[in-house]
Amino acid sequence: MTPPDLTIAEIKALVPARDFALSQRFYTAIGFEPVWSTDELAYFRHGGTSFLLQNFFVQAHAENFVMHLLVRNVDDWWQHLHDRGIADTFRVSIGTPELRPWGQRDFILFDPTGVLWRIGQSMPARAE
Repeated sequence: MTPPDLTIAEIKALVPARDFALSQRFYTAIGFEPVWSTDELAYFRHGGTSFLLQNFFVQAHAENFVMHLLVRNVDDWWQHLHDRGIADTFRVSIGTPELRPWGQRDFILFDPTGVLWRIGQSMPARAE
């Protein structure tokens, strides 16, 4: 008997949007490619990662929704967002990269809906 194939092809989060059009412009501006969209859903990708933006908003849900983006160089990502004026253009908050106790250097970015993104880079373990 052949064992079942339980390979997972991918997993996508459905990110809420208070202002769907504004959120689409935001994600395009930070570097995600809009692949397709309808009035209710938009598919965004960057390289091999992707998510779905949904035209859906419940404040408590949005304020407790967190995305984690693991990148190769967190400082380059921070500089990219800074150089594009993302904070001023979209009136969002962007933190500065910091070393975290869980072994990553990351910063926070809030999208126009209030969704929290942690953009981070894994750091090598320190010898003690």
